[in-house]
Amino acid sequence: VQLQASGGGLVQAGGSLRLSCAASGSTFSITRMGWYRQAPGKQRDLVATITTGGATNYVDSVKGRFTISRDNAKNTVYLQMNSLKSEDTAVYYCNAEARYRDIDRTYAYWGQGTQVTVSS
Repeated sequence: VQLQASGGGLVQAGGSLRLSCAASGSTFSITRMGWYRQAPGKQRDLVATITTGGATNYVDSVKGRFTISRDNAKNTVYLQMNSLKSEDTAVYYCNAEARYRDIDRTYAYWGQGTQVTVSS
């Protein structure tokens, strides 16, 4: 599975951005996709995930502001980020979890990061 992320940039506080992540390769094996972020000097943390069935999960700090969605036909996941705050500044990474027939483990794949900078 290969992941190609796009959509980062510089935005003022209160503004919006939409990130996209297109998956290719063995996309049939993907069970869940999501976004993580890593601020300078900090660990990479979960932002939001979505399963193939559409179940979503968000970190508390983005609930009500961010929306994750996916287009299964395009193998693409989106992160709509509204009401951005300076503390949202980070490198955002796309993630996909995949399982393969007869292999009892979950594989994690990462896209290249995309920088999101929110100026106050």
